[in-house]
Amino acid sequence: MAGIPVVQVGCGYWGRNLARNFHALGALAGVVDADPANAAAMATQLGVPVLGLEQALEDPAIRALAFATPAETHAEMARQALAAGKHVYVEKPMALSVAACREMIEAARSAGRVLMVGHLLQYHPVFVRLRELVASGGLGNLRYLYSNRLSLGRFRVEEDVLWSFGPHDISMILALAGRPVRAVTAQGSAFVTPGVADVATCQIAFEGGLRGHVFASWAHPFKEQRLVVIGEEGMAVFEDSHPQWGHKLAVYRHTIDRTGPVPVPAAAPPDYVLVDEGEPLKAECREFLEAIRDGRAPRTDGAEGLAVIDVLECAGAAMQRGP
Repeated sequence: MAGIPVVQVGCGYWGRNLARNFHALGALAGVVDADPANAAAMATQLGVPVLGLEQALEDPAIRALAFATPAETHAEMARQALAAGKHVYVEKPMALSVAACREMIEAARSAGRVLMVGHLLQYHPVFVRLRELVASGGLGNLRYLYSNRLSLGRFRVEEDVLWSFGPHDISMILALAGRPVRAVTAQGSAFVTPGVADVATCQIAFEGGLRGHVFASWAHPFKEQRLVVIGEEGMAVFEDSHPQWGHKLAVYRHTIDRTGPVPVPAAAPPDYVLVDEGEPLKAECREFLEAIRDGRAPRTDGAEGLAVIDVLECAGAAMQRGP
């Protein structure tokens, strides 16, 4: 989307993807990276200049900065950009504490600027359709939700698997639940790097009795990305790791016969929901630009990011306490 110049800060594994998408939308005005070789390669590929962070902050023509930098830098970098009058996109996790998130939100409010968090799967066309299905009552009252995000690697040493993988799933579960969190518990184990959990489970209790469950691991024999939503009138499965786009969203209309002394289930075949294909990251980048253009909050704004970090912070405290 031309007319809203964005500078990409951080051109590593994920920053390169962001830069390409902002470029495709006609918004990329330059790149910043602590590694000159990374910055030069990205700048050459996309035909934009290499900038220093201070240069980008001081240039009045630059309206927004997108940060894909280590999580521990997010809060301070975002505050600097907001103080300079820039709109800010920051990759997940938004920050490493609830307190830091609140400071970022207040900085954005004071500056009158957009603050957006990169919770990518909120922009996946299949999840968007699932969210519509739930909101319309298509599954009836929700009973529970669970999400598995499992793979072999990429291992991290600076953050555990729940902080690395969990923001996606927690963000989706909170969006579908649409009600306040009452309690959070979690368990984790470190098998590969001492002190860094590479397998974790997190349980979220919502007001009204709804439950959510997240299982995350990067020490798993195969890749699985599956979100299951159980309602009184149907069950839905968003399986992002399914190789066929047309099978990524399935709805099951199983029934239970309660007329006898013991409830008897009757399984029904899956009904695959047709969803137009689309690139989630491009949709996410477009949301940021449109929020700036329209002067509105993006779908994954600072408040949404704070809610996710609140759950993660509570989960981390529970893991530290142990069983």
